[in-house]
Amino acid sequence: GSLVVNYPFDDDEQGIAIYSESPDDAVFQQLALSYSKENTKMYQGSPCKDMYPTEYFPHGITNGAQWYNVPGGMQDWNYLHTNCFEVTIELGCVKYPKAEELPKYWEQNRRSLLQFMKQV
Repeated sequence: GSLVVNYPFDDDEQGIAIYSESPDDAVFQQLALSYSKENTKMYQGSPCKDMYPTEYFPHGITNGAQWYNVPGGMQDWNYLHTNCFEVTIELGCVKYPKAEELPKYWEQNRRSLLQFMKQV
């Protein structure tokens, strides 16, 4: 897990971790930023320092392929085949948080979710 909004493309022709710009890159960045700006810890860009000390996401967003290459991912498939603008929102450094921690996750992401919905 991490705390970041990841946007297409998730892979590139070379199969390596480099920026892979989609035709709608500016729109995807706007959508991703609309979410991350409302989550202070995400927006700061280094949310999981204890687990991933070198990981940094400027303004809490990343191009999927630049982070790590995922050939055949759902977010790219939906974009290319159904014109669905999909982003992946990683909500925390721990993939499987305890049930008692879920209210904290809600509070950290409530404003982000509302702002993201306004983009529609």
